[in-house]
Amino acid sequence: MRIIASTQARAVRALVERGREPDAEVAGRVAAIVDDVRRRGDRAVLKYARAFDRLHGSVELDADEIRRGAREVPPAVRAAIRTAARNIRRVSAKQVPKGWRTTVAPGVVIEQRVTPLDRVGCYVPGGRHPLPSSLLMTALPARAAGVPEVIATCPNPAPAVLAAAVEAKVTRLFRIGGAHAIAAFAYGTGSIPRVDKIVGPGNAYVAAAKAQVARDCPIDFYAGPTEIVVVSSDGDPEWIGADLVAQAEHDPDARAILLTPERPLARAVARAVAAQLEEHPDAAPSIAAHGVAVVTRTLDEAVELANAIAPEHAVTDTLEVARRVVRAGTVFAGPYGAQAAGDYATGSNHVLPTDGVARVRGGLSAADFVRVNSVQRLTRQGLRGLAPSVISLANAEGLRAHAGSVARRVLPAPRRGPAPGTGRRGAGG
Repeated sequence: MRIIASTQARAVRALVERGREPDAEVAGRVAAIVDDVRRRGDRAVLKYARAFDRLHGSVELDADEIRRGAREVPPAVRAAIRTAARNIRRVSAKQVPKGWRTTVAPGVVIEQRVTPLDRVGCYVPGGRHPLPSSLLMTALPARAAGVPEVIATCPNPAPAVLAAAVEAKVTRLFRIGGAHAIAAFAYGTGSIPRVDKIVGPGNAYVAAAKAQVARDCPIDFYAGPTEIVVVSSDGDPEWIGADLVAQAEHDPDARAILLTPERPLARAVARAVAAQLEEHPDAAPSIAAHGVAVVTRTLDEAVELANAIAPEHAVTDTLEVARRVVRAGTVFAGPYGAQAAGDYATGSNHVLPTDGVARVRGGLSAADFVRVNSVQRLTRQGLRGLAPSVISLANAEGLRAHAGSVARRVLPAPRRGPAPGTGRRGAGG
C-alpha cells in the first residue's frame, strides 16, 4: 500500500479525477449485443445465454424450482437472510416519498402524487461469489415502494440467491446475465417482459449495457468498481486495514484509500494491510494497484479531500467527522462502523454510486421505485387571481398564445362589430 503526501498534487488529483476512460472495445461488443437482443428478442438472448452463461435448460426458473433450491440453504444462512430482509424493509419503509396537498392561493391547490412503478428489473451478479444480499437490496425497496411486479435475473443463481428471492417475494427469476439480460429488461422479448427501471450492480459489460439502454429505460446509476475512503486521525490500524482489505477483495479495480493527518497511523495501517493480505490474497491485486494512504496536513484537509473524491463508501472515526463528509454514497460513523456490516445487515442499501456520482446522489432507496408528479387544481377564482402575473410573464417572453389561453377564461370577451358584408340591409337592399 503506497503512502503519499497531500502536497503531491498530481497523485492526489488522480484520486479525485480517477482518470478511467470507458473501454471502447467493451462498449462496442455491448452495443452489438444490445442491438441484437432488441431486434431478435428471445433468439438472441438464448444464443448469448448459452455462450456466456453456460445455460442449460430453460431461461426462467418456475416457483417450484426456486423453492426447492432455497431449501438447500443452511438454516444459519436462511436466518441471516431473514434478519437482513427485516432491516432492509424497516429502512425502506421510511424512504418512500409521501403525498401531500397544499393551497398556495385561494382557488389554487397543488397535490404531490406518489405512485409505484409497474414493473422493475433487478440485476444480481453471478460471478465468483453468490450475492443474495444484492437481490435483497434491490427487490425489497421496490416491494416497500409498492411495485407489484419485481423481476430478477442472475446467471447460475446459487441456492442462497434463490432463498433471497423467496424472502423478497420476487415475481419471476431468469437465469441469464451480462449485456443480454440488461437489453432484455430494457426492450422486452417474447418471454421476458420490458421493465420500467433496471437496478443493481454488475461487471463492466453490465455497466456498459445499462449506460447504453438508459435513454430508453431508466436505470439506477452507472456502477463502476467499488471504492472505500477512510478518514481517520486516531483509529485502530488493524480495524482500518481490515476495512480496506475487505473492500479490495471485491474486484482488482476496487479502490481502498486512507486519508489521515497522522503519518505514523498511515504507516501502521500499511503494515496491517500487508499482514492481512496473507489471509486474503484475493485483495492483493486491488491493494497493489489502487491502495493508497494520503497524509494530509490537517484533519480538515482530509475531510475536504474525501468530499472531493465523493466515494461510494466513507468510514470515519467520529459522528462529528461523519456529518462533515457530505459527498459519499454512504458514511459510517465511529470505530464500530464496519463497512461490511452495511453490505449485509444494517438495512441501509449497499447499491451505491461510484466514480464520483456521490457528488449528486446517495444509494438506491425505495424512492427510486415510485413516480412523483403533481396535480394542479384551479377554480375560476384561483385563475383570476393568477391571471395578471401569468399574462404579464407570458407576454414578456413573447408567448402571446400562452397569455391568450388564460385571458380567454377570465377576461370579458372583447366586443366585436358585425363582420364585413353581414350587416342588416334596408328593404329593397
